[in-house]
Amino acid sequence: MKTALVTGASSGIGAEIAKRLDSLGFNVIITARRTDRLEALALELQNDTTIIEADLSRQEDCEMLYEQTKDMNVSVLINNAGFGMIGDFDSTDLERELSMIDVNVKAVHILTKLFLKDFIAKNRGYILNVASSAGLMPGGPLMATYYATKAYVVSLTQGIAQELKDRGSRVSISALCPGPVETEFNDVAECSFAVKGISPDYCAECALKGLFGRKTLIVPDAGMKLAAGAVKFAPRKLILGVTGKLQSKKLEDQ
Repeated sequence: MKTALVTGASSGIGAEIAKRLDSLGFNVIITARRTDRLEALALELQNDTTIIEADLSRQEDCEMLYEQTKDMNVSVLINNAGFGMIGDFDSTDLERELSMIDVNVKAVHILTKLFLKDFIAKNRGYILNVASSAGLMPGGPLMATYYATKAYVVSLTQGIAQELKDRGSRVSISALCPGPVETEFNDVAECSFAVKGISPDYCAECALKGLFGRKTLIVPDAGMKLAAGAVKFAPRKLILGVTGKLQSKKLEDQ
């Protein structure tokens, strides 16, 4: 039986991806900090579901998650866990920022490395690292650390993808780079989107279509594709100025 592991599966994109993988015939391993949310999600799934409570800001929990699942025939890894925060860099809470770096960067790095080794040995498997359109930008005033974490995820994924291509591996890795998605992200980041977001269900649909289509970068909505394309040609100072104004709008709308 096919098995997929989804981190950050308690809500939003992660929960919707888990549902879609279940509908595709996968047994799903779902993990997050909130067990009650995972239990509620499991009731909606048809195939065998394994619940693992884990705080991926802790390295030992990342390693525990791998040890508990490495012999469960996982062929799809969805690194979805992550969160953001908004505010001037000099005023945001350091401990919370470090926790964000641990979840958005360190956990993705650890789990990608550990499962990638197994996938390469079997010459099969898919990894989806959930980044953001923020990771395609030169920077993000008022969300500087968040943008930096997502840029890391995009860069890491692209580098690994080329390594796999160069060796002719059947293993595939992708980065999902959505713009705003209507999830609990805003509540955690304590802000509101300056533009209307897409639904988590639509984002999940695009994510899996791109993943199994072996696309390295997956940008779900047309508007963000245009914006990402424009970034390649527009002056960096201009992009940073526009991005800063959009983040300021989030604070104004609180």
